[in-house]
Amino acid sequence: MAEEWKHTVLLVIDMQKDLILPYSPAAVKGGEAIVPNVINAVEVARNRDIPIIWVVREHDSLGRDVESFRRHFYASDKTKLLVKGSPGAELVEGSWNLQDSRVQTPNCIRQTVFDAVSLDYDEVTVIVDATAAATAEIHNANVVDMKNIGVATPTLEEWCHTNN
Repeated sequence: MAEEWKHTVLLVIDMQKDLILPYSPAAVKGGEAIVPNVINAVEVARNRDIPIIWVVREHDSLGRDVESFRRHFYASDKTKLLVKGSPGAELVEGSWNLQDSRVQTPNCIRQTVFDAVSLDYDEVTVIVDATAAATAEIHNANVVDMKNIGVATPTLEEWCHTNN
């Protein structure tokens, strides 16, 4: 591994069918569009020997381990999301063929970033076009908040050309 990447890890968060595919009731608008950028980021990380951590969500079928604001998805058999072993909990096509982000900028991405900063990680980066939100305004507002606490926010292209 190149010296400049030896303290780098790529987190790919919640790239699962129930969160990405447009037919899912929990799909993030624009989520499907970022899949190619996530795949490219993973390929770049592998080429740089950067460790990749795949973060996935899996819940029990009754929703007992889900946040209260998502419990309505477990009220019927039809809408259960990210149930362990279900097709919706699987990684999105295109990411699994890479040997296996959350999409939602204001939720998992932002929380992970704020946790990393509060734990004094020296450099935290979010590849801004490999994550999305319900609207561009929500995404951009969260990116501004992350920039305000010192987080780097390059595009995938900018990140790929960093310390080649």
